[in-house]
Amino acid sequence: MTDSREAALLASVPDTLYLAGEWVAATGGGTLDVHDPATGKVIRTIADATAEDAQKAMDAAADAQASWAATPPRERGNILRRAFDLLMERADDFALLMTLEMGKPLAESMGEVKYGGEFLRWFSEEAVRIQGRYGSNPEGTGTMIVTQRPVGPCYLITPWNFPLAMATRKIAPALAAGCTVVIKPAALTPLTTLAFAKLLEEAGVPAGVVNVLTTSSSSAVSKPIFADSRLRKLSFTGSTPVGVALLKQAADGVLRTSMELGGNAPFIVFDDADLDKAVDGAMIAKFRNIGQACTAGNRFIVHESVVDEFAKRVTERVEAFRVGRGTEDGVTIGPLIDSDAVAKVAALVDDAVTRGATVHTGGAAIDGEGHFFAPTVISGVKAGSDILTEEIFGPVLSISTFSEEADAVRMANATEYGLIGYVYTRDLARGQRMIEAIDTGMMGLNVGVASNAAAPFGGVKQSGLGREGSVEGIHEYLSTKYTLTPAP
Repeated sequence: MTDSREAALLASVPDTLYLAGEWVAATGGGTLDVHDPATGKVIRTIADATAEDAQKAMDAAADAQASWAATPPRERGNILRRAFDLLMERADDFALLMTLEMGKPLAESMGEVKYGGEFLRWFSEEAVRIQGRYGSNPEGTGTMIVTQRPVGPCYLITPWNFPLAMATRKIAPALAAGCTVVIKPAALTPLTTLAFAKLLEEAGVPAGVVNVLTTSSSSAVSKPIFADSRLRKLSFTGSTPVGVALLKQAADGVLRTSMELGGNAPFIVFDDADLDKAVDGAMIAKFRNIGQACTAGNRFIVHESVVDEFAKRVTERVEAFRVGRGTEDGVTIGPLIDSDAVAKVAALVDDAVTRGATVHTGGAAIDGEGHFFAPTVISGVKAGSDILTEEIFGPVLSISTFSEEADAVRMANATEYGLIGYVYTRDLARGQRMIEAIDTGMMGLNVGVASNAAAPFGGVKQSGLGREGSVEGIHEYLSTKYTLTPAP
């Protein structure tokens, strides 16, 4: 990878807002800096939107809503398919861009391009499958007609950890359903969304259908959007506390909401598990995206008869990781997103160790430029440790033990979150019991990653509301209308 290629790629990304089909500077000319977390250096300076810009974005989305809703589903689907094809053609560029602004290794960024692209392909096909019902009412006195209509202009707020996939997972179903959108990417990783908006423009998305606001002040920009009565839908991915605050704001407008919030995923290894597969799954579930994923294995709950062997094997695998800038060959663990993230992970590990946990490898931040934390394995984590109740969001594999199946279930469910759980067992009956007993919206049974564009993604309890992806995903952007006509 050459610095000249990185420089050329960064220069190709728009540094302005995308409003009503135009690339425009922020009102007042404000800017914000985007940093490479591997070096801490500024890699691009872009527009910093204001409340006035937010109102312009909302106006554009509302003005374009009627015409986009009236666009034939096949045409909407064709545009999304063209966007998918363009993304695949430019996969290398998008992967590098994500690595530069977020830090993940290039191989993982390429995986995100493919995963994120699948939402474009999936919903390009779902656009023509929006269906209703027609039939007699039970009394035979009339005919019932049930139709699905686009809910209307949507406000989409995406996080920093998966800058492409979170954008495609929201924009694709909204556009397929006939909704216009205003999207606000995280200030830490806005470049991928800007590049993607440019791609959508090239794919044929009409002016005003997609509008992009980059900003350092989410609250200031969000306020006029929430206050606009034309807004009909909010979709947010991020932390539970922020999601709760947004839900309160959405209540004033009685908005449709999709909330993909925090996670505290249990990863249960039973005594009869295939340890080779469990270790492979643990590496994926924990260390994908440097552990910065809401689906990451957070609490490894391992049977006492296999915990020593499991800890030994995962430690050997973790010690073989190569830490560094994600653009470098062979790097498997990149930086955390910023210094605050490093400090949080360090505090969680320190608390667990103070309460009696054992560090097998890692356990501390890495000195030098960038925001690096050593890949870590700790075992013997005691009840009451903060690491059992808070999302780690870093490369730390934390192990606790259990003796009875009921204990594993109790420990797995001892959280206010319920996004995903992972279970490893050879016993099919036990696996079925776990599907029923573990209180999550998703589960990986003998697999370490479960996300797929064709599957419904979402959680229960304080992990959120609604589903993204699959057939369910497009219905989050549709409203149901019932009409009764007299019997013939």
